[in-house]
Amino acid sequence: QVQLVESGGGLVQAGDSLRLSCAASGRTFSTYAIAWFRQASGKRREFIAGISASGGDRVLPDSVKGRFTISRDNAKNTVYLQMNSLKPEDTAVYYCAADRVVRITTQYIYWGQGTQVTVSS
Repeated sequence: QVQLVESGGGLVQAGDSLRLSCAASGRTFSTYAIAWFRQASGKRREFIAGISASGGDRVLPDSVKGRFTISRDNAKNTVYLQMNSLKPEDTAVYYCAADRVVRITTQYIYWGQGTQVTVSS
């Protein structure tokens, strides 16, 4: 069982940066790949970053590549999403999810409750 808790969201202006954290419980955290998704109001949940269990492999779609980075600290059971040059279209609820491998679909075993990110123009 893995429980995930996101934090770090908030209200920022366009061009600002935010770092989201996904803190996990459980001693098996280092065996799970972690992904970040976001869901804007009225839209489908969208994959935006994934990192393998070891941290050696990262996947980011072109829509955020160059602005967002994902990293993990297995000693702290935490995965981070650094978001730079934020745009109003980045406004969404951001979720982290865990499974054995990174997928770009939403088929993950565990999910956090989400953290709101709002970017004003």
